[in-house]
Amino acid sequence: MNEGQRMYDLCCRIFPICRSIMGNGVRETFRILQDEISDIPFEMHEVPTGTQVLDWKVPKEWNIRDAYIETPDGRRICDFKENNLHVLHYSVPTDKLVSLSELKEHITTLKDQPDLIPYASSYYKERWGFCLPYRDLVTLPEGDYHAVIDSTLEPGSLTYGEILIPGESEEEVFFSSYTCHPSMANNECSGPSLIVALVRYLKDLPRRRYSYRLLLAPETIGALTYLSRNLDHMKKHVIAGFNLTCVGDNRAYSIIHSRYGDTLADKVLTNVLNYHDPEYQDFPYTARGSDERQYQAPGVDIPLVCFCRSKYHIYPEYHTSADNLDLISPEGLQGSFDVMVKTIQALEHNYYYRTQTLGEPQLGRRGLVPTMSSKETYQQTLALKDLIAYADGRNDLIDISNWIHVPTERLIPLTEQLLECGLFKEEER
Repeated sequence: MNEGQRMYDLCCRIFPICRSIMGNGVRETFRILQDEISDIPFEMHEVPTGTQVLDWKVPKEWNIRDAYIETPDGRRICDFKENNLHVLHYSVPTDKLVSLSELKEHITTLKDQPDLIPYASSYYKERWGFCLPYRDLVTLPEGDYHAVIDSTLEPGSLTYGEILIPGESEEEVFFSSYTCHPSMANNECSGPSLIVALVRYLKDLPRRRYSYRLLLAPETIGALTYLSRNLDHMKKHVIAGFNLTCVGDNRAYSIIHSRYGDTLADKVLTNVLNYHDPEYQDFPYTARGSDERQYQAPGVDIPLVCFCRSKYHIYPEYHTSADNLDLISPEGLQGSFDVMVKTIQALEHNYYYRTQTLGEPQLGRRGLVPTMSSKETYQQTLALKDLIAYADGRNDLIDISNWIHVPTERLIPLTEQLLECGLFKEEER
């Protein structure tokens, strides 16, 4: 089974769970994720309601058992058990008879997508509500409606989990995604599934130059909570970070840059995407919308970018019931995995290289090029010769890739050959 299929199967397992920023759905999701990588220490944290986290406080915990609206003729609509998007997430407990006009004040719809259930939430102001396709709203008759939301909103705790895979260096590469959305496949399930796949990949690397920290937490409040506890460590150790979201469809690849677009994370992911899919979408920080908002905030300044397939806010199924398991695919997930693996490989081999000869080295006697020259062999060995030409100690591997227009994945085995025969020397900066 390839990694894309494993990732898709994991998405199918966690898709039905009703998650929110805090609650038992999040914990159930983590139990499944832990089961997928049971041989790796997964450090779990619970942060109590009311805890100050930078400028925010951890809110109350929300759990829900049922929700529905009973129509005047006894039909049940907005049934939470049919689709957990039907309820406004974080709705307070409700059991009341209301008129149609009053009910409409508590219903969210999408006029421009009349067949879809929207996703809506109210984490930081107490209210109740439902979400309904617009086509159904306009058919509701006058009369009294019974609105029922069997939920609790009480002091509890925020759950997040992190995994550290140590390397030779204490410098870290950071990956984050979140576990806070209900049944939406691309906007929720794809991120955690990619994190799990990367854990498997990193664990099996025979050598790791860097240490790797992978975080799953509720969006916004979870990132803020994590930063409130770990900012000093992150500023000291994180050399590049990647927020992963909406990575399961098969339409596009996207990068949302850091605030000034000048970090190592910007540099390496741009390089990888240029060769993996030259038609990728490139967004500035002003198009931000996920946890890059927190990690790149002024004074925080973690060197991080966001990676997506089709970018959040833009693809039409975003935050609706159409973001289902048909939207994502094993192929789409595999593509995201491949991009992140190439990114890791580029970082692991991103040394400054210096050639150890004056003048062009004799490659034939070292078995690096054919000993008979022709027009064809010249073209075949051009990348090797260009790599040597730019290995003057001024350029790291990504710089050289950009100069000679050859992917880092193709240059890596060439650098290993040149190191092995003594023609190259690695230099740290």
